[in-house]
Amino acid sequence: SYGLACEHYAWIGSPACSELETVVMDWMGKALNLPKAFLSRDGAGKPQNGGGVIQSTASEAILISLLAARKKATKKFQIKHPDLTAQDAVAKLVAYASEHAHHAYLKAGVIAGVRTRTLPTDEEFSLRGDSLKSAMKEDIKAGLIPCFVCATTGTTSICSFDNLAEIGLICQEFDVWMHVDAAYAGSAFVCPEFRYLANGVEFADTFNFNAHKWLLTTFGCSCMWVKDRKAIVEGLNPDVEMIYVKDSKSDLVIDYNKWQITLGSPFRALKLWFVLRMHGITGLQSYIRKSVELAKKFERCILDDSRFRIVCKTRLGFVCFQLNAAEGLNRKLSDALSASGKLLFTSVEVNGNVVLRLAVSSAQTDEKDVDSAWQVIRRTADKVLSQCDSID
Repeated sequence: SYGLACEHYAWIGSPACSELETVVMDWMGKALNLPKAFLSRDGAGKPQNGGGVIQSTASEAILISLLAARKKATKKFQIKHPDLTAQDAVAKLVAYASEHAHHAYLKAGVIAGVRTRTLPTDEEFSLRGDSLKSAMKEDIKAGLIPCFVCATTGTTSICSFDNLAEIGLICQEFDVWMHVDAAYAGSAFVCPEFRYLANGVEFADTFNFNAHKWLLTTFGCSCMWVKDRKAIVEGLNPDVEMIYVKDSKSDLVIDYNKWQITLGSPFRALKLWFVLRMHGITGLQSYIRKSVELAKKFERCILDDSRFRIVCKTRLGFVCFQLNAAEGLNRKLSDALSASGKLLFTSVEVNGNVVLRLAVSSAQTDEKDVDSAWQVIRRTADKVLSQCDSID
């Protein structure tokens, strides 16, 4: 898609780029069984307010959603307080997310100038409605304005899932923008048996997942949907007419330069079109299911070895585990595995403890690879534990 010299900044620059993006994003939205309000056309083929756009990354999607939420909140504030400015409103805005949300959420807050809060989770590392409601009430009492919630399905750290249904009801009650970051887990929603993990997405204003993470697509294909395209356009664009991209058909077509940070972008829809046409939905479902089965196989290896334990409920292709030993040994095991040159492990700290993670996402991964990885982990654990015993 990068090799084609398409001037994809507005519809007039390359109608094929824009039209294919609209069509492919509707295909993808239907494949994920997203609420119909996220699609550009209804069941009868008539245009509606929603639609999809391909961003570069989920980080961009979070920022764009936050900017739209900021605009919505400042407009509402100025209607109530016409003597005050938008800057006065922004100074009062607050965004919320789980303590396990990706740090891109915090970065978005810095860029947008909106203060951010990370909230505690339950025993399954899920952000719940009562925690969110309590935080919002606390901020309102302090004279602040809740404006945005970033709910995550499949956190980067441990693949935990926020309770979208509970969060959605709270956002509805307080008229707060809800964004769902499904960067990793969203790909799995092509399989009906995993769609329950997105229950509550109907409350969301925006939804995003990275096709380049787990859907056989190269980097730079982050699929984002919005229910109200006007809100995105208003949040991202200045209140001036951009003469140099104006066209007589601009009120009839989608100008994607108004839906993204950059004015121009490559022909991203083409690579997603190839993936969908080449593999089909059934092919993508088979690929996801294979990844999940291989992760379950690895989980069984962990459960069958009394020296290890599973840290949190294994979902999809993501397994979190630890040694049943002193905390320092998990760090040593992670470092030793990476130093072996056979496996590269990125560990994470959860509640002050190091957690090792294995994710199956490559189409080439098979049972032999999982067996091989487990043997490397097992042998490395032998060495780490024996060194500890000799020191004792």
